[in-house]
Amino acid sequence: MSIVNIRSVEFLNNPARFLDPYHCKITFECIAPLKDDVEWKLIYVSSPGNEELDQELDDCCVGPVPTGVNAFTFEASPPSPAGIPKEDVLGVAALILTGSYNEQEFVRVGYYQHTEYDNEEMKESPPERIMYEALVRNLNDKPRVTRFNIKWDVALPLSAPALNPSVSTVGSLASAAVPSANTFAGDESSTTTTSTRDPGLNGVTGS
Repeated sequence: MSIVNIRSVEFLNNPARFLDPYHCKITFECIAPLKDDVEWKLIYVSSPGNEELDQELDDCCVGPVPTGVNAFTFEASPPSPAGIPKEDVLGVAALILTGSYNEQEFVRVGYYQHTEYDNEEMKESPPERIMYEALVRNLNDKPRVTRFNIKWDVALPLSAPALNPSVSTVGSLASAAVPSANTFAGDESSTTTTSTRDPGLNGVTGS
């Protein structure tokens, strides 16, 4: 069970221009006071088969975190065009929000991002040179949430909520679709995994 559970992630400017910063509001619940900060990162994955091309757009530390429901606004820069292969600019990429405590990742929320031109002419006949100023992005409203067991430095309260029996665990990794980008189950499923690469978006293609 996790001490920190995401309640909602709301992207405040979706859809948006490709070169616009990301603005999102993250609401989470903490069931016990934490001694250290919780670190959040936003990562852009243009080529799932090549981790070296992942771009960490920004990170922020939130703390001290009191017990109860907490919220903050996270702003991150757009991905650098220079770091994206030309063939991976248009179509589907992945945007990943991660939460970590004491350098241990305990949750990641993965979104598909679709990028296209903002006019029909360029959609039908894309220019040879990518026109980034004419690109728009749109995040899907069904992210995948993957949770990881970590070592928390606080004890669980006796009144901690029970596990959600509707969320199943396959092997050592729990990755479940949620109804929308702004709605998350508050209960935590049990996981025991050390993998941090899998964004829960296997099969992303640049079509």
